[in-house]
Order: sequence, then C-alpha cells, then structure tokens
Amino acid sequence: MTQAVRKPTTEAWQDEIDAALSELEARKDDWARTSNAERIDILQQIKTNIMQVAKTWAKTASANKQIPSGSPLEGEEWISGPYAVLAACNLLIETLRGMDGKRFLKGLPIRDLPTGQIAVRVLPHTIWDYLLLSGVSAEIWMQPGVTRSNLAQNTASGYDVAPEKRKGKVSLVLGAGNIAAISPLDCFQKLLTENQVVLLKLNPVNEYLADVLEPGLRPLIEFGALRIVKGGVDVGEYLCTHPIVEEIHITGSVASHDAIVWGTGKEGQNNKKAGTPKNKRRVTSELGAVCPTIVVPGPWSSADIKFQAEQVATQKLHNSGFNCVACQMLVMPENWETTDTFIQVLEDTMANAPDRPMYYPGASDRVSDYMSKYPEGKRISTGAHDSERVVIPFRPAPKDSYAETQEVFAPVMTQMRLPAEDAESYLRAAIAYCNDELYGTLGANIVIHPATKRQLGAKFDELLAELRYGCIAVNAWTGVGFLAVQTSWGAFPGHSLDDVQSGIGTVHNTFMFDKPERTIVTAPWRPFPRTLLSGGLTLLPRPPWFVTNRKADIVGKLLTRFTYRPSFLKLPRIFLNALMG
Repeated sequence: MTQAVRKPTTEAWQDEIDAALSELEARKDDWARTSNAERIDILQQIKTNIMQVAKTWAKTASANKQIPSGSPLEGEEWISGPYAVLAACNLLIETLRGMDGKRFLKGLPIRDLPTGQIAVRVLPHTIWDYLLLSGVSAEIWMQPGVTRSNLAQNTASGYDVAPEKRKGKVSLVLGAGNIAAISPLDCFQKLLTENQVVLLKLNPVNEYLADVLEPGLRPLIEFGALRIVKGGVDVGEYLCTHPIVEEIHITGSVASHDAIVWGTGKEGQNNKKAGTPKNKRRVTSELGAVCPTIVVPGPWSSADIKFQAEQVATQKLHNSGFNCVACQMLVMPENWETTDTFIQVLEDTMANAPDRPMYYPGASDRVSDYMSKYPEGKRISTGAHDSERVVIPFRPAPKDSYAETQEVFAPVMTQMRLPAEDAESYLRAAIAYCNDELYGTLGANIVIHPATKRQLGAKFDELLAELRYGCIAVNAWTGVGFLAVQTSWGAFPGHSLDDVQSGIGTVHNTFMFDKPERTIVTAPWRPFPRTLLSGGLTLLPRPPWFVTNRKADIVGKLLTRFTYRPSFLKLPRIFLNALMG
C-alpha cells in the first residue's frame, strides 16, 4: 500500500485513508499487548533505519529550508531531526528495560521544592550526558500531590495493566511543519506511552519527510501500528471526523485546534460559546505562545554580554524564527546601565548571524502586518535578506496588546522594558508581566548572572514556581528542553478546550511521568574555556545549537553518529570540533 496521499482532490485518497485506518484498527489491540522485549527490538531496528537515512534527512530538510549546502546551519537539521529521534529511542529502550517494578526510576535524584512539590533530575543521567552536555541539567517538577512515596504509581501507568488485558486505540497525529523531529516524537508518545496505534498526517510544509520517516520507522509500519499520509486541509478534516479515529494530537496553531474541536465560522463560534464541542474525541495539543526571555540585571562583563547576546539571538533566529518556543518578547530592565549596550550587541549579533530566507509560508505577510502596527521597529541588515530580522521597542498603549497576544512565527523580536530597583523586585515584576499579559505558557527563558542567582538563594526557586510555563530555561534556551527528550514538553497544565492557550497534555518525557508540571533546564553562564577563569568545572564550549556556531553542521553529524552507537573513541573528534565552533 502507498502511504502518501498524492491527489487529495480525487476520491482515491479517501479510499487510501479508509484502508490505512482499517489496518490500524485491526492491529490496535495487538500493539497494545506487545511485550517490552518486542518494543525494545522494534526501537533497535528503528535506530538502525534512522541512521541509514540520517544524512539524506538532514540534507533534504536543509535544502527545503533553503539552507546553503555546507552551511553550519545544517547542524540544526541534524540535531532537531535524526539526533533527537535516536536519543528518544535510546532513552525509551532504557525505560522499557527497567519497566518491571519501575526500576528505571532508581537512582534518579529527587529534591523537595519550597512549594511542597518534588523535582526529579533527568539530566545529566548517563556518563555521556556529563561529558557531552557538561554543566547542563534538567529537572521535571511534578504536579502537586505527586510525592517521593507515590512517584512510581504516577509513572508509566499504561504499563500497570497486564499486557493481555490492554485495549488499544487509533490515534491521529497532525504533524508540525517546522521541526522535523516533532512528528516522530509525537508518534512515540502515542505508541509507547499511551499504547495507541497512529495515523500520522504530515504537514504540507514538510511532507518531504515521508521519504525518510517511512523507511526510518518501517518496523512500526510493518507491524501495523503506524501509517503515514500526506495531504492538505481537506485530508485533515476528513481524518479528524473519521469514525475509526479515537484520539487526536495536534502541533500547530490555536485556530487549527479550535477548528477541530468547535468547528469553523459562525458554527464554531456558537459551539465554543455554548461549550458544546463538535468533535468530542480527546484532543491533546502543543500550540505555541508569545514566549518571553527575561534578562535580569547583574554584574555582567563584556564577554558575558557577547555570549548572552548569542544566546538570545539563537532563541529568535534558530530555524529562522519558525519555532513555537522562539523568543518573541525580550523583557529588559529599564534603568540598568547595561541594557542599551546589550541591545546593541544583540542587534549586531543578529545582523552577523548566517544569512537565510524565511521559508515558512506567510512569514513575509506576518512581518509586514507586525511592522504596520509598530513602524518604529528596527530592521536589521543581514545581507541578501536585509528586511527579514526585526527588533521592535514596545510600550503597551491602552487596548493595544497585539505584541503580547499574537504569536508572529517569524524572525521578529519585541522588546519590553520594566523598572528595576533590584534583581528580586524586577524579576517578580517581569514574572507577573509574563504570566498576566503574554499569551500562552509553552516556554520562558531567564538570563541571570550566577552572583545574582546566589544572592537570591532559595527565593530563586520560589520565583520559578510563580512563572507558569511548561518549560523554563535558566541561562539556556527552552529549545534545549525540546531536544533533551527525557524532559516533558508541553504547556503548563490547566488549560481547557475553550481557552487552550499553548495546549493540553505533554509529549517526549521518556521516563513516562504521568503528571509533570514543568521542566527546568539550566546551563552554564560562561562557555569553556572561559568558565575556568571563574572556577567553573563545565567543559561545554559554545553550544552546537547556537546560530553563531561555526562547526554546528559537523558537530551535529558527529553527535548523531555517536547517539546511534556511543563510544569513547568518538569523543575526541566531537570535542575538537565543538571547541572550534
């Protein structure tokens, strides 16, 4: 059977989808009842298959995003494509191997938080984490009610049912058009955590991924647990209302989510107002946000300013700004003597970052619409595409919340300045601003000097607890929380279908925690070797995901090969190129 829907204007594609869904329905209970050993074997086969198509995957994605061949930017496609999927396979295999008695939880460090919740450290976890991500850590904060004593009961609950008693479901995954790993990782969530078979509909923007995902995920397709199709809106609408589809997961926009749940036009508005969904299936989602970066005043050196400017530039320009977790609102202290200097260095960094076009449909129109509302925005020269990076100073006027509520999904960054008497009062004000004024709860970044953080002491965790986002990155970018697939990924819990914000539910989370609240990612303030001058022990140089990394393509390729088959012998070449980046 052909997996790709080639002609969505004919009736043939409906027959094709009906057949695919019927095949999935016939195998859903068989999949749910597979043993852990069978699933491990399938993941091992997938690893081999993914490695065989990894180069084609990275090169094809780069070409379709108009990244020049040989550009360091190709590293983005290695790392956010095959590398992330291989990492997920490794971690899921480890979890499945330790599933009996939830042995995989043993050894995970747990600490108590000021809120009464617990935090479980999931990174670093292996010797390779300590070596390759030196100084980077990640915790998952559990929802209230999850304790040290009941953590196991709130983890991988789908595996608490004996295999022979499990009942499967048919789920629809509507893939994202921007980051290549999103679709396969979303499928893993349904297949391996929720015991569901999957029909994956690729987004038309990156449906070229079918050519690598079909051979890469062939073991799941051969089992009858996965089907992959292409198509436009009409195919999506047909799938969302198909009687065989029992659950839906979407990565996309609020408008698409609401069209699925409530319907379109006047009918959709009336359904939403009445609280009567047109589509009564369970719908989980990841929908983006106006994501902030909070810069905290402190004793920054010139080298600190330069490095953190690269950090913030990456938060905006990675993937040309087409990330649901890209920084859109840069929150700066108004009366800090370093603010203007930092902004100037940031603009220079953005101007000098590798040139690339805006490949995502509608981006130019979105930038124009944004600029029409804020004509004071500063266009940053970038060579061939000199009108495609914008920094906008923003002051909210009465009834003007466009910049705070509309995700632009393009290389546009808005700057908001808040008064700063001291670090603590400023951070409290910035957190309140992000919580109360900005749309969505997917990810937030905090840039804070170690001395300032030490000064805050235990109050820092208390402040983090007030910041209601599903992923918070401290001196890092929340995109790292996406790539580190052992972390949970999704909106802060509590949204509803009628006010969905950044979505409902989480994905990734390879330890399969049932009730994660948020992920906290922390990275070193300074890169190696400069960190040694301040007594730090981290060996992490300029990270390979930085848009300023000159060797990102080589490091991305080497990391992918290493993740497929880790070896100490592969480390020297990775370290050498990382240092040269």
